[in-house]
Amino acid sequence: MAPMMRLILGLGVLVVIFAAVSLGLPAHVTVARSVVINAPEYAIYPYLNNLRRFSTWSPWAARDPNMKVTYSGPPEGVGSKLVWESDEPSVGTGSLEIVEAEQSKSLGMTANFNGLEGTSGFDLAPAGSGSKVTWTFGYATGSSPLKRWKALMLDGFVGAEYSNGLAKLKARVEEDRRPTAQPAVVPPPAPPPQAAPAEGETAVPRAARRRKVPRPQQVRRRHNGGSPQRTRGSLETGRLELLLVAGRLRRDRGLALRRLHDQAIERPAIEQGASPSARIASPSARCGSTTRRPVTR
Repeated sequence: MAPMMRLILGLGVLVVIFAAVSLGLPAHVTVARSVVINAPEYAIYPYLNNLRRFSTWSPWAARDPNMKVTYSGPPEGVGSKLVWESDEPSVGTGSLEIVEAEQSKSLGMTANFNGLEGTSGFDLAPAGSGSKVTWTFGYATGSSPLKRWKALMLDGFVGAEYSNGLAKLKARVEEDRRPTAQPAVVPPPAPPPQAAPAEGETAVPRAARRRKVPRPQQVRRRHNGGSPQRTRGSLETGRLELLLVAGRLRRDRGLALRRLHDQAIERPAIEQGASPSARIASPSARCGSTTRRPVTR
């Protein structure tokens, strides 16, 4: 057999072997990478749902700053589309378009990376004090043996780009949420140092020098209203005034009782019809003395 025929037969056998092996390869391949970001889901979602913010953390934007980017559709949500073109071979051309969105939970897109068409998406879930973001890429090989063999290299090619992009996304979100530095508080100026005391003198604090501590006698006089002798004189004067008031009260009480007694004596005489001259009696008659009768000659 000629050598050329042997080469052709060998290549044919290899193609049959590769085709047979490809039948056992998966018809759909999914590449996924995840990262935990110290932020809630609602804070991360706007970075994903708005494709105009994609260039701030895109793994391809840093490689070619002159990359041409075109936006179409609404700013965010379903219908928003991003198309990029670059002369850098590692960036090339591609597009992303949002086809489904669930607020703060998931995002579905159609993707094209240098002719490699598939589906891309983001899934957000709580993870401790932060959130877990998973970026996926799905590729359907169909029945083509060549696409099935090509899908085996996706994890190494797309997976590295996705890990780089998620690291940039984490840095961007956490940096934007970092609180701004507060202005430094300037401490008040220190008081001037006191002069050293001379020999034989004792250093006295300035506050103690200004404040005059009252003596115990001054405090007692201040509370008593004056000196002790003046306090005793005022007490004696108060006792005399109380005695005078008590004597006046006893005198007024005696007069009042005498008037009541006179009224009690005059009332029966008036009821018996006594003459007016008899009603008016002298004080000696009221007290029980007898009146003198005229002497007949």
